[in-house]
Amino acid sequence: MPSAVDPIPPPAPRTAAVTVRVRYNECDPMGIAHHASYPIWLEIARTELLRARGMAYRELEAAGVHFVVARMSLRYRRAARYDDELTVHVRVEKSAGIKIVHAYRIERAGELLATAETTLACVDGAGRPRGVPASLLDG
Repeated sequence: MPSAVDPIPPPAPRTAAVTVRVRYNECDPMGIAHHASYPIWLEIARTELLRARGMAYRELEAAGVHFVVARMSLRYRRAARYDDELTVHVRVEKSAGIKIVHAYRIERAGELLATAETTLACVDGAGRPRGVPASLLDG
C-alpha cells in the first residue's frame, strides 16, 4: 500500500485588510483625523495580518521575538474625518534577515486617502537584533 503524502500547506497570506472607524478623540477641532492616528491604524493592520498568518504577536513576544519600527513613511492624499469608515490594506513587501517591509493603502469607500511603508526590525527581549522567524520570511 502506498504511503500517504502530507499535503503542502497553503502559503501564508501576504496581505490583509481591516476596517477602522475614525473616532472623535483622533480628530482635531475641525473633525479631521490627526496625522498621529495613522500609525496606529497601520499597526492594527499589521497585527491582523500576523493573525491571518496564524500567529499572535503576544505569542511571539513570549518567545522573545519583538518587532520595532525602524522606518515609517506616510503620504497623506485626502483627509479622513470623524466617523469615516476606513479600510487599511497591508501587504508584506519583503521579509529577510532581521527586517520586514510592509506597504499600506488607507481608503474610504475606495477613495485613496493615504499610502505608507514601514520597515520593522526584529529584536530579542533585550533589544538586540535577531533574525526574523523562518515562518515570516519570504519563501
